[in-house]
Amino acid sequence: MKIYLDTANLAEIREAARWGILSGVTTNPSLMAREAGAGFEDTIRTIAGLVDGPISAETVSEDADGMVREGVEYAAWHSNVIIKVPATTAGLEAVARLGRRGIRCNVTLIFNANQALMAALAGAFVVSPFIGRLDDISQDGMELIREIAAVFEQDPDIRTQILAASIRHPRHVIESALAGAHIATCPFGVLEKGMRHPLTDSGNAAFLADWRAREAAMALAAAAGH
Repeated sequence: MKIYLDTANLAEIREAARWGILSGVTTNPSLMAREAGAGFEDTIRTIAGLVDGPISAETVSEDADGMVREGVEYAAWHSNVIIKVPATTAGLEAVARLGRRGIRCNVTLIFNANQALMAALAGAFVVSPFIGRLDDISQDGMELIREIAAVFEQDPDIRTQILAASIRHPRHVIESALAGAHIATCPFGVLEKGMRHPLTDSGNAAFLADWRAREAAMALAAAAGH
């Protein structure tokens, strides 16, 4: 399982990159809109300098011609840029056309296995099932991951990776891995929470307290010896 960061916030990306765990970054128009004053191209180029891995940049056109035009433009910004298109018929056409140019695509907003299969057949580099949004409407997001993984396993020619998106909490990450996802893209807060546990905190505090007590005892013994 690879970990991507789902954000356009450069401070978050810099921090997570220092942890040595990131394999890529995903952005979308909503995430970009939150970063006031940040230019799209400048942001993507900066991210490419921080993380050596796929960076998803999403198109905003609704027709295939527009998606292809934007995709060609974005791909020229850096070799790690992956073009993100929606799971629509126009998106499928864009994936196929961009693929003929050697441009990789991330098909996003996947909510059923049919969408994932057709995206893979069109040549998608990754497909992004949104597990949290399915959970929100009382459907099982993890069952979708398992279903897509099973379908892909039936065809050895499919090389498309499953990217679990709409991750809401740390358990989603582990469940996605167990269900067969190759990648999980997570908000910064989820990554932070994934490294927290009260027993880790209390255990570390106890170790440090014991060490400080030892140092104090040694200092007292040394002073008494003089």
